[in-house]
Amino acid sequence: MSDGPVITRERIVSGEMEVILKEIERQGFMKVRPWQQRVVESQKIRAKLPPGDVYVFAYGSLIWNPACHVAGQVPGRIHGWHRRYCLETPMGRGTPDCPGLMLALDRGGSCQGVALRLAADQADEELGIVFRRELVSDAYLPAIVRVHTADGPVQAATFVMNRSSERYRTHTDLEAVAQQLAAAEGYLGTCAEYLCNTVAHLKEVGLTDRSMFWLEKRVRELQGS
Repeated sequence: MSDGPVITRERIVSGEMEVILKEIERQGFMKVRPWQQRVVESQKIRAKLPPGDVYVFAYGSLIWNPACHVAGQVPGRIHGWHRRYCLETPMGRGTPDCPGLMLALDRGGSCQGVALRLAADQADEELGIVFRRELVSDAYLPAIVRVHTADGPVQAATFVMNRSSERYRTHTDLEAVAQQLAAAEGYLGTCAEYLCNTVAHLKEVGLTDRSMFWLEKRVRELQGS
């Protein structure tokens, strides 16, 4: 298993990631959206955003592995959504016997994250790559959010939890979440690595999330590190 950034821009553009996704679909783990459909969805969102540079609100792995060309970034907060481990996955960072949990934006509250800036002359292509990376199944839905930053508000594309997905999990017990994160591992690496990377980069840009910080501490305890 790899704890490195397996998902890269080059692997997305070359179609290598699509081969992996097709195999996942063949094994019956999930229904994959065709990459062309994902690009069309990115174009629909792009048309609703202001002209010029495009922003993407990152709250999980996009913060530390966006797999696209990023021209700049600024910390910010959105309202109406909060970061939560509510997406169960039997692949990637888990297996059918020991599924992992991934972050998503669920309804209510607020969330601190990072607004990634895509340069205007590259925005169409890079946003399409982000959508190919994130919108692979019915688990996420594309959305536009208002990100409040120190430089003022910006409109940004992001991905929120589809509560109709069969992989949506409603549990809120952090201890149970920690136990699952400490155990799960797949071809993309471990859930613990995903958690620790996210927490480290939140701290790096001066952001806090009590639940995430508690989970990181607890997972390290469970793993004896």
